[in-house]
Amino acid sequence: MSHGAVLGIVGWSGSGKTSLVKRLLHELVGRGVSVSTIKHAHAGFDIDTPGKDSHVHREAGAREVVVSSVNRFALIHENRDEPEPRIDGLLERMAPVDLVLIEGFKSEPHDKLEVHRPAVGKPALYPRDPDVIALATDGEAADAEIPVLDLNDAAAIADFIVAHCRLRPAARGAA
Repeated sequence: MSHGAVLGIVGWSGSGKTSLVKRLLHELVGRGVSVSTIKHAHAGFDIDTPGKDSHVHREAGAREVVVSSVNRFALIHENRDEPEPRIDGLLERMAPVDLVLIEGFKSEPHDKLEVHRPAVGKPALYPRDPDVIALATDGEAADAEIPVLDLNDAAAIADFIVAHCRLRPAARGAA
């Protein structure tokens, strides 16, 4: 595979997954780790804008449209009658990095860090999901048989990820 380590960030809606990913990106990138993300979205999401040329191309039947500028490019792939791609298929399309954080896709079989806030009122996914390797929570989990991390300590969670994924962060200030 062309990617490095893969780690899912899972939890119920409202648990703080996106907030944690944002803080982890800051921590990990600041340590010299190259990171990409995959975000699972609801079925009706769209990054394209009606009226734009790329949207016209898709609506006219194009399977893929690439929009490119000096600052970024985006590949828009229409699944049409095909099933949603699995994680491996998405990873194959991505440029190599040290770590890919996957937000969502909680039923896919990859290592996952669960974000759990008791205030959300939902049970933890762990221990029913054997792929959950650590729990980041703002509550108690004294009986957990996996590492329990303070959800509010992004540096400690990043330390865990670096160790678990066997990442070798670049030295600070290195070119």
